[in-house]
Amino acid sequence: MDEEIKEPEFRFQVLNSRISVAVSDAHSFGTDAFLLADFAAPRFREPACDLGTGCGIIPLIWARDGKPEFCCGVEIQPLGIRQFEASIAASRLENRVLPVLGDLRELPSELPAGGFGLVTCNPPYKAENSGILSRSPAEQIARHETLCRIEDVCMAAFRLLRYGGRLCLCQRPERLCDVMMAMRAVGIEPKRLRMVSKKASSPPWLFLLEGKKGGKPFLQVEAPFHVYDENGRYTLEMQRMYGESYQRPDREEEQG
Repeated sequence: MDEEIKEPEFRFQVLNSRISVAVSDAHSFGTDAFLLADFAAPRFREPACDLGTGCGIIPLIWARDGKPEFCCGVEIQPLGIRQFEASIAASRLENRVLPVLGDLRELPSELPAGGFGLVTCNPPYKAENSGILSRSPAEQIARHETLCRIEDVCMAAFRLLRYGGRLCLCQRPERLCDVMMAMRAVGIEPKRLRMVSKKASSPPWLFLLEGKKGGKPFLQVEAPFHVYDENGRYTLEMQRMYGESYQRPDREEEQG
């Protein structure tokens, strides 16, 4: 008789005195989630949707910061959604944050076409058929393009965004051309780029990119972001993103 496969247990990490996040070995988060949530900077009355939300960390960071008025997170893995639901219940966010179980390649009916001003995604960093696959199925989905490609993310964002709406992504620098080409192919014009380095003396390990649906060609390149100063301490900008009561993520560098 086959042994029963048990789901990973989850625990809570505190974002502030009001917001907690349920994390597990299968679904946790890293520094990149804070970088992307802050880079996207939703407005209060701008409905926002996070694709491939995992445990819901990006919508929960937005809720911590008081914006937007309403947001949702889409995740294909049921355990991730259960963790997200537990976080929403523990933080009493039922009227502001909506968890959606679904495949971004076939968007569920809860998500109206053209209904969002902002879409974000922390996509799998490794291209299809590249690199060594992670051992666990959850990590494979999060880190490798096994269930969706960057082209699928951009197409889903195009369907969800109203005209002039924004898509914000983070990715590895070696995939910058792939992401820009995928955006342009569906009518989302890259408009804002920021490179992220560990220190000022280090090469970038991540980039943040914003595209606008129906936008005209013009790319603004912002000053680089540094996670640490030259003494190994968090920069003031990184401290602001984490917040005073935040506990460090399980993976301090990146999720993907």
